[in-house]
Amino acid sequence: MKMNYRANRHSWSTLPPETLAQIFSNLSLDQLMSVSLVCKHWATTVHSPSLWRTVEFNLGQANDKSATNPRFIDYILRRHANHLREVSLRTDTSIESAEAACLVLSRLVNSSLKTLTLMSSGKPVFLDVDGDRFTTALIVAIDQSPLKSLEIEHTLVDDPSLAVLVSSTSKTLQLLRIKSCPRLSPEGILPLADHCRCLRELSLSYSLLSDELLVALSSEKHVCLETLRVEAYPEPKPWPRLSDRAWLALARHSPNINLVLLNYITGEDGFAPLLASYIPVTHLYLGEEASTAIVARIGECCPRLVELVVSSVSPGPIDQALISAAKGCPQLATVVLGDCELSCSGFVEFVALCAERLRELNVWESSLMEDAKYDIASAIGRVSSLLGHSWAPEFIPIW
Repeated sequence: MKMNYRANRHSWSTLPPETLAQIFSNLSLDQLMSVSLVCKHWATTVHSPSLWRTVEFNLGQANDKSATNPRFIDYILRRHANHLREVSLRTDTSIESAEAACLVLSRLVNSSLKTLTLMSSGKPVFLDVDGDRFTTALIVAIDQSPLKSLEIEHTLVDDPSLAVLVSSTSKTLQLLRIKSCPRLSPEGILPLADHCRCLRELSLSYSLLSDELLVALSSEKHVCLETLRVEAYPEPKPWPRLSDRAWLALARHSPNINLVLLNYITGEDGFAPLLASYIPVTHLYLGEEASTAIVARIGECCPRLVELVVSSVSPGPIDQALISAAKGCPQLATVVLGDCELSCSGFVEFVALCAERLRELNVWESSLMEDAKYDIASAIGRVSSLLGHSWAPEFIPIW
C-alpha cells in the first residue's frame, strides 16, 4: 500500500507549539514530565510558561503512589518558580510530609504567586513540626508574593504569619480561607479587616469571630465584603459572645453580603446563638443531624435566607418548619433536603408558597411520606405543575 506523503506531513511531531500546549494543559504533572522525553519539539513546548502557572504538590510519604516525585518538585522549583501563579500543597499525617511542605514554602521566595493553598488530610500533620520553622517558611513565601488568594487548613499558621500577610498583601488579597488553625487568635484576624482593602471573601471558624472584627469589616474605610463564610464546630473552648450591635453594623454596611453559615453542631443549645434575626445569614448548611426544633426556627430567625441545605433531621416530620421558612424567608430560592420526614401534602404546600422564586429544589424520594391527599406520583405531578417544569425527587437506592 502506497503511503500518502502529503497526509503524513502533519504529524504529532510537527504540531504548532500553541496547539501542543493546549493539549498538554490537560495532563498531570507526571504525564507532563513523561511527554517532555518524547522529542526535542515536545520538550520545548512542555517548558512553556503557560503550563506551569498552576501546580499541585502531593507531599505524601515515599510509599504513597499518589505522592509527587520529589525530583519533579525540585525541578519545577528550579526551572519554573518565576512562572508559578497558583500552588497547592497537600500533606498527609506524617511528619515527613509536613517538613516537605516547609521546604517547598521556603523555596517559593523567587516565585510570582497569586494563590497559595495549604491543605492537610489530617489534623495531626503539623503538630510535631517546629512551629517557628513553619511560620518562617510561610513568611518567606508570602512576603515576596502579593497574594490574591490564600487557603489554609490544619496547619500552624499563627498571628505573626498573618502580620506579614497584612503587610505584603494589603493591596491585593481578595480571598482568605482559614480552617482548623489552633494557633490563630481573633486578634490575629483583626489586622486583615483593618488593612486589606481588596478583601472580598473571608472564611473562618466561628471561634475566630469577635465584635471588633465585625465592626472593622463594617467601617467606612473598609471595602464591602462580598462573602463571609463561617463554620461552626463543637469546640472545647467557649464560643465568643457576639453582640447584636456588631451584626447589625455589618448588615447596614454591606446590605448585599453573602453570610454563609455551615453548622456541624448537633445540640440545640449549642446552635441557638447562631440563629437570631439580627444575624444576616443568607446561606445555611446544617451538616449534622438537626432537630426539628432548630429547623422550625429558621423561618423566624433568618429573614435574609437565600439557600437552605439540610443533611438530616430528626425526630418527626418537618412540614410546618418548611412552611414557616417559606413564609418567613421571602428570598429563599434554593432548598436541598437529605434524610428527613416530610408529608407529601406538606411538601406541596411548601412549594406552592415559594414556587415562583425557587431555582433549585432537591429532596430525597425516601423522605416523602404519602398521605390521604397525595401519593408520591401525584405529589410529583403537582410540584411539577407549580414549578412550571418537570420535577422529580432524588432517588436514593436501598442496597
